[in-house]
Amino acid sequence: MTSQLNQRGAFELASALARREITALDLVNACLERIDLRERDIDAWAALSPQSARDRARELDAGPVRGLLHGLPLGVKDLFDTADLPTTYGSPIYAGHRPVADAAAVALCREAGAIVLGKTVSTEFATYQPGPTVNPRRAGHTPGGSSSGSAAAVADGMVPLALGSQTAGSIIRPAAFCGVTGYKPSFGKVPVTGMKPLSENLDTVGGFSLYVKDVALLLAALSGDHALLDIDENSTPRFGLCRTPQWDAADVDTQAAMEAAATGLSRHGAACVEVNIAAQYSGLAQVQTDVMAHDAARSLSWEHDRHAALLSPGLASMLQAGMDITRHQHEANLARADAARRACDAWFADCDVLLAPSAIGEAPTGLDATGDPLFCRMWSLLGLPCIHVPFSSGRTGLPVGLQVIGRAGKDRQALHAAQWLQDRLARQ
Repeated sequence: MTSQLNQRGAFELASALARREITALDLVNACLERIDLRERDIDAWAALSPQSARDRARELDAGPVRGLLHGLPLGVKDLFDTADLPTTYGSPIYAGHRPVADAAAVALCREAGAIVLGKTVSTEFATYQPGPTVNPRRAGHTPGGSSSGSAAAVADGMVPLALGSQTAGSIIRPAAFCGVTGYKPSFGKVPVTGMKPLSENLDTVGGFSLYVKDVALLLAALSGDHALLDIDENSTPRFGLCRTPQWDAADVDTQAAMEAAATGLSRHGAACVEVNIAAQYSGLAQVQTDVMAHDAARSLSWEHDRHAALLSPGLASMLQAGMDITRHQHEANLARADAARRACDAWFADCDVLLAPSAIGEAPTGLDATGDPLFCRMWSLLGLPCIHVPFSSGRTGLPVGLQVIGRAGKDRQALHAAQWLQDRLARQ
C-alpha cells in the first residue's frame, strides 16, 4: 500500500489524511522509498531529512489534524530559508549555510501541517546556471529552471507538493518540461520574506503538484485565501486564445497544443475567442528582462562584490548588464509595466481567462541550460496568476501543455478555468 501512496494527488491525500484513512508516516515512507529508488538518476534534492520527517509524521499521526496540509510531504526549493536544513541558494558561496529561521512560506506550510522532506535543487540564485537535476520524463533533457528540483521531484512521484518561485519563468517552464501542474499566483499573494531575493518587482512564491486542485490547496494554505479550495463549479469558463507577440518563436508542438486546446474546449462547450495583443506591448518581454537584471544586480551586490570568482560567467554578465541600466531607464521600464497592467484588463473583455504557450516546445536536449522563459516573461512582469496545465505531448513524446492566465487578483477564477480544462483535455 505505501508504495502506491506517492502516486496520488495532494488534494486526495489531504482528504484521506484528515479522515485518518491513511497515516502521515506511511505517506512519508512511500515518498522516501521512491527517493531511494530514483534520486541517483534524477538528482532532484539538495538536502534530505528522512528521520526528522518520520518523527514529524509520527507526531501528526498521534495528534489532531493540524491544518490544510496535514501530513503532506513537501519539497522546498533551495531558495527558501530553512532553520533545520542547509540553504545554499544554488551557489557555492553559501555551501553549508544554515539560516536561523524559516522563510515565511516554509513556516506557513509547516503551520498548516506539511512535513518538509528536504530542499530541492535550484539554479544559481534562481537564474540560469543549472544544477544537476535531470528531467524525469527522459534522461539527457533539462527539467527547466529555476525550480528544477521541485518540478522533477513532483513529476517523479517523490513528493506530492513542492514550493517554487518565479521571477521570469521559473515555475511555469519547469512544470511544462516535466509534465506537472505549476501555479504562479498573482504578484504579492504570498509573502517572500526569507526567500533569497532576486527582483523586488517580480519575485513570486508558488508551487507544483500533479493537479490543479493540489496547487490550489497549497496556495490556500500559503495565502489564507480559502476560496481557492472551492474551484469546482458548474459555470463554463470563456477562454481567450492568446498566441502572444512571441508566437513566431513557438515550435510545432506548442502550436499543435494550442490548436488541440481550441478544438477540445469548443467540443466541450466552452467559448473560445482569439485575443490579439497590440503591437505596442510586444516589447514587454524585454522590459521584464531589464527589470530583472537591474534588480538582481542590486539584490546580489554583496555576492558580486565579495565572491565574484564563485559566480557563473552567465550570472556575472547579467549582473553587469543590470548595473549598466540607469535609474532613469529603470523608472521608465517600471512606468511602462504599470501602464500595461492598467491596460491589460481589456484583454479579458470577451473572456474569463487567457490561454497561452508555457514554453517554446518540449524540454530541450542537454543539461547545460534550462530553456528559454520567453513565453513567461510578459505575464511575470504584469503580475498575473498563471497555471500550467499539462494535457498533451510533443513529437518525441515529452510533455506539452499551455498556461491559463487570469486577471490580477482573480486567482480563484483562473484556477477554476484551469481545473475545468484539465478535467476535460487531460483525460481525453
